[in-house]
Amino acid sequence: MHFHLTEEQTAIQDAVRGTLADCWPIERLHMFADSETDFDRESWNALMALGLAGILTPDSGMGLLEAALACEVAGEAAAAGPLIGQMLAVAAVAVHGGDQLGALMCGEKVATLVHGGGAFVPCARAADVFLIVDRDAGVRLVPVGESVEIEAARASDRSRPVSRVAIAADAGKTLFGPRDPMAARLADAALILVAADALGGAQRVTDMSVAYAKEREQFGQPIGRFQGLKHQLAHMALDVEPARALVWYAAYAWDAALPDAPRAAAMAKAHLCDVYVRATRAAVAAHGGIGYTWEYGLHYWFRRAMFDRAWLGSPVEHRARAAALAGW
Repeated sequence: MHFHLTEEQTAIQDAVRGTLADCWPIERLHMFADSETDFDRESWNALMALGLAGILTPDSGMGLLEAALACEVAGEAAAAGPLIGQMLAVAAVAVHGGDQLGALMCGEKVATLVHGGGAFVPCARAADVFLIVDRDAGVRLVPVGESVEIEAARASDRSRPVSRVAIAADAGKTLFGPRDPMAARLADAALILVAADALGGAQRVTDMSVAYAKEREQFGQPIGRFQGLKHQLAHMALDVEPARALVWYAAYAWDAALPDAPRAAAMAKAHLCDVYVRATRAAVAAHGGIGYTWEYGLHYWFRRAMFDRAWLGSPVEHRARAAALAGW
């Protein structure tokens, strides 16, 4: 594997970052969080115009590493929209076959990810189809309809509002059965993409904290000169930066179908989501009082970190699975 990104991979991140800078500034995030909707069509169309939905299709020439790089930037911006679910749904339909591929590829139809039996699902009210990924029960694609019950819920993550979703056990179309290797691969891919989202968010709040420490002054000097805050910011950076390699390796191992790919996916999800929570807590402390305010917006990443940690299984669950896969 390469130990640095290629020019093409860097260009993917630059394109996503530039697009979100234009269509998803903090002011728009505030407006979205204050609204009753769970989906922002304008920013979604902008991301879909980049071709992100089809990044995992066999003909794209790309793979999970490139998808993870895109999700990292989405997490950095606290972008709305079920990007992870859309990528995985397109990948599943592309492999299995189906007439919905074109509409999913362009983002006209919105797919969101359902973990196992359902419960809390992001952007469910805007979804046209639900991709149910269950390592033990297989993968199903369920269109919205009578077999799906959706009830809006008040949750911590204001950038990706969730709903309570109940889906009939026999609803939809089975794409991959429980013994199909593709079911396990899609489940692992979901873990890695959530880890990438966490990486982007953790890096964002670290950068915000460093920038604030350079600007905020007390006693006639920037607070970043105070030894206690210096150490705190250094610990944040030392927590986040080494975790980047874990995400990159997990995505590379998935793309290359290495024997340790499932274990790397579990480790990435467990570790990055813990790192994200620690980074956001440290960022709030580094900012002082302003970090608690609604207007500043740091809480968006803190709330997103808490959701990422719980979504698709807790760090404890995935560390236990990683240990079992290692034969411990």
